[in-house]
Amino acid sequence: MKKLTDFQSYADAQKAFSPDRLWDLMEGDRAHLNIATECVDRYAASGRDALIVVKAEGGEEVIAYAELSANSSRFAHWLEAQGVVPGDRVAIMLEPSSAFYTAMFGVIKSGAIAVPLFTLFGPDGIRLRVNDCRPALLITNREKADAARSTGHPNVQIFDERLVDDLSRFSPSYTPRSKADDLAVFQYTSGTTRELPEAVKHTHKALVTLMVAALYGTGLRPGDRFFCPSSPAWGHGLWHGTLAPLALGLTVGAYSGRFNPERLLQALAAHRFTNMSAAATHYRMMKNCGKAGEYRFFFEKLSFTGEPIDDDTADFIHETLGLEVCSMYGTTEIGVVLASYPGAPDFEVKRGSLGKAVPGTEVQVHDAEGQPCPAGVTGQLVVRRRGEWIPTKDLGRTDEDGYFYHGGRADDVIISAGWTMSAVEIENVMLMHPDVLEAAAIGVPDAVRGQVVKAFVVTNRPAGQHQALALEIQELVKTKLSQHEYPRHVAVVSELPKTPAGKVHRKVLRERELADRDRDEHAAFATA
Repeated sequence: MKKLTDFQSYADAQKAFSPDRLWDLMEGDRAHLNIATECVDRYAASGRDALIVVKAEGGEEVIAYAELSANSSRFAHWLEAQGVVPGDRVAIMLEPSSAFYTAMFGVIKSGAIAVPLFTLFGPDGIRLRVNDCRPALLITNREKADAARSTGHPNVQIFDERLVDDLSRFSPSYTPRSKADDLAVFQYTSGTTRELPEAVKHTHKALVTLMVAALYGTGLRPGDRFFCPSSPAWGHGLWHGTLAPLALGLTVGAYSGRFNPERLLQALAAHRFTNMSAAATHYRMMKNCGKAGEYRFFFEKLSFTGEPIDDDTADFIHETLGLEVCSMYGTTEIGVVLASYPGAPDFEVKRGSLGKAVPGTEVQVHDAEGQPCPAGVTGQLVVRRRGEWIPTKDLGRTDEDGYFYHGGRADDVIISAGWTMSAVEIENVMLMHPDVLEAAAIGVPDAVRGQVVKAFVVTNRPAGQHQALALEIQELVKTKLSQHEYPRHVAVVSELPKTPAGKVHRKVLRERELADRDRDEHAAFATA
């Protein structure tokens, strides 16, 4: 009987899909399943490379499935020798590397729970997460050890040469005993150190559900050479960028260190990657670096997530990489629910759209009364789960063909003089200006209109031309959108705040504006 990976078309996806058939892609079953077995051990004898880690400073680290299987088994035995038992949490704060993947799959293989932590967290960010998940061990490197210890955690382990030597005395084989419903990973969504989002707790069985996104969101199929530059400390980089492709036995590319778009372009060409899923920001930086035309690429499928892609970047992708980039929409909590089916020959990719629902999922746009909105009307995106409609906290609309479109986060709506405006749409227009490299829009208080739009832009224009640029941006938005949606305030900044996942962090901009306003009011009061 054919597996779901044998089908590529959109029509076949609708006909052939069933949740039960996802289990055919696994070696385990509903009683016994382990993510490390599915992603690593069952391919140990294949002779294939599991991972190619592209380093920001140059060079790559190539890790074979056989090597990763043996090293993660040794790490699982080592954990047991340290007194770690199934159900214990083990935090891992390492850049993508042999050490990171050895530790992560070793933890999961042992039955403990892996908690990946972003390497750029400072002491406050680490402390909040450590106090929340209370790990038995925190694995990190020498550079981050002091920050980790400053949190008061008593058991910080440095993954260095000494530990590698210690691991060598353990057996390179390990038999997991986990059940499908056992917890495997705690995943923190991006947030500030003042507001810690609750960890999403994933079982081993989550890997099965993940295959929906793998098949229809990133279009993964056997034989792909897949790259995801997002950090595995976050949902996109870990689940879609690492676990899903490894579970299909692919060779997977990862990026380690400070992001450099030209370094990424070099690696994509040199290693002939055929499928990539990245954040919209990654594609935009590849465009802005101006070096993509110097390389030859081999892509057959491209996807993105996180935030919409502006038209200029979409043009660059089509002209330089040879494909229309496919949207993939979801959240850490609900998974991927909308996709544009990369590689499906019978699916028309509509620019600007989120695609259509993945098989087995119901998605609608609801108004304030919880009723379905007609095509073209913006409302809240909702997903049907266990007989109930679950809000995504995002706005959206559909067109006459059933494609979904993103309207921004519900809290990114700007209401000015009774008009409802989308920060996403305004940003997309601003990015059409050739001198705007990055852009963000928020609503700021206004005595007359309630709110007005304030824009923040990154540009290479000299300071003496910033006022002229602001006028050009305002006129562009008036022309492309409407007379009332233009940014009445334009600020040129050196960089925009971003979440660790690479999205523009509008919440930080709003908080800064509020703090500036409070400070100005306090100063005025003191002067009076």
